[in-house]
Amino acid sequence: MRIDQQLTPQPVGICQCSCGESHSLKEVCMFLSEYSAWLLGSGATCIRLERNIKRMAQAMGCEVVMTILPRHIHLTVCLPDRSDSYTYIIATHSMPISFNINTRLSRLSWGIADGKISFTEAKEKFDEIIKTPPTDRYLVLLLASCANASFCRLFTGDWQAVAIVFLSTMAGFYLKQILCEHKVDVRLVFIICAFVSSVLGSTAALFGFGATPEIAVGTSVLYLVPGIPFLNSFSDMLAGHYICAFSRCMHAIILTCCLSLGLCVGMLLMNISMF
Repeated sequence: MRIDQQLTPQPVGICQCSCGESHSLKEVCMFLSEYSAWLLGSGATCIRLERNIKRMAQAMGCEVVMTILPRHIHLTVCLPDRSDSYTYIIATHSMPISFNINTRLSRLSWGIADGKISFTEAKEKFDEIIKTPPTDRYLVLLLASCANASFCRLFTGDWQAVAIVFLSTMAGFYLKQILCEHKVDVRLVFIICAFVSSVLGSTAALFGFGATPEIAVGTSVLYLVPGIPFLNSFSDMLAGHYICAFSRCMHAIILTCCLSLGLCVGMLLMNISMF
């Protein structure tokens, strides 16, 4: 074979979308890869990611095979006749869990699957979604404090304990926001915030506020419980994604241990009996 024949570019696979647009496999693969990294990073389960990607790939006239790992996604897009394919490996985005982004990305996948959104429009909407500003931090602080105080009341805490839990949660959560902004390791953040909240929650017992000081101490750190990682790990396990399930479960267990460590140190410092 001659050199000029070797340098001749080979034809690139073209996907025919249901809306009538035509795009290369590379364009589709890059879009789906970025979509996957953002959806998984925002707190979606592996089964949701698989379903969203497959319904979009089908609407775009191609097939997709993906391997979901805790920190990376390996995605291959190919034509239905397997005549051409494109593969890309992308790292998942490390970001706070966002139900807003999660929901809007899922709606985007249905819009593509139903033929209501073209591929070009989908890319524009995707860029708009990932630039969504986070919810106001002070609103989140207030709502988290109210929610944790409600847990205290739910566990039969009196109103003095509810007020103390509200203040201790507000202090701990605000400290959590500051530490996360400064990129402090999340495990250290959990230890410090649990320590601060438990110390403030122990004031009910220290100064004799109310009749349920033990409820105030126990519920003062509940806002740190990693419930979503635990639920996602269980969902991934049921769907057969055992590597991601184990990774998420271990991450949640480590954070829970850090929470417990901060709580125990705070109780020991305040001379509060654990039993």
